[in-house]
Amino acid sequence: MTEEKAKKPGKSVVEFRDVTLRFGDFTAIKNISFAIEDIPDKGEFIALIGPSGCGKSTILNLICGFLKPTEGEIIVDGAPVEGPGSDRGMIFQKYSSFPHLTVLDNVLFGLRINRGKVDLRGKGMEEAAMAMLERVGLKGHEHKYPHQLSGGQQQRVAIARTFVLRPRIILMDEPFSALDEPTRIEMQKLTVELWAQTQPTIFAVSHSITEAVYLADRVWIFTKGPGQIAYDIRDCLPPTAGEDPLQVQETAPFKKAVEVVGEAFRKVASGSPDV
Repeated sequence: MTEEKAKKPGKSVVEFRDVTLRFGDFTAIKNISFAIEDIPDKGEFIALIGPSGCGKSTILNLICGFLKPTEGEIIVDGAPVEGPGSDRGMIFQKYSSFPHLTVLDNVLFGLRINRGKVDLRGKGMEEAAMAMLERVGLKGHEHKYPHQLSGGQQQRVAIARTFVLRPRIILMDEPFSALDEPTRIEMQKLTVELWAQTQPTIFAVSHSITEAVYLADRVWIFTKGPGQIAYDIRDCLPPTAGEDPLQVQETAPFKKAVEVVGEAFRKVASGSPDV
């Protein structure tokens, strides 16, 4: 694994200790270890890219607690992962709003079931939900139902529902892949802006090198299955918060970063990564 090692004071946000996951005779990921540093008032944005079937989504599901490792241990905020929790939010590729609830009630749902963990009550919850809906561009749509929304609007609901809880960790599994290109670009910009404001640690699976470079401040490239982290690329990635995706993609630092990540990806695809 070609990786930059960060010094890790105290507990990490997320740590994998020699994690392997098998489904019967199939090994999805093998002997993966990493530790994401707990930096006060800052979260890292990590993009996961690699060949299909290399275990990228598996990593997210393990962190979230939907799956348990066959071997090894997963630590979140200093404790072993036993299952899903409100400290970890998930944004899926498919639209995941409750169809029988309005946009507002979808965003309120998590606040209500976690009322003992969020410092909000009654009207305060609704104010927080409405503020987040305005932030993601859905003011005036709060009383609509999901079937009345476009695909981009439905994904905005998912983003609002997740960020309003301010989880320490956000997991995104190709959340923009089903969107048209203009909407996808809007969602990329919105996500980076929300991350810069709230600073959770984000893991995002993507099949686009350009998208990964724009979104993240750290890109992991996985080998073919069983997946391992072949490259951990950080230093060449330019800051993009507040930048228009189309404009920043034309800058020299961004193009250089795409070139570096692209070359590493090609080595993985050819089966000869520098590991």
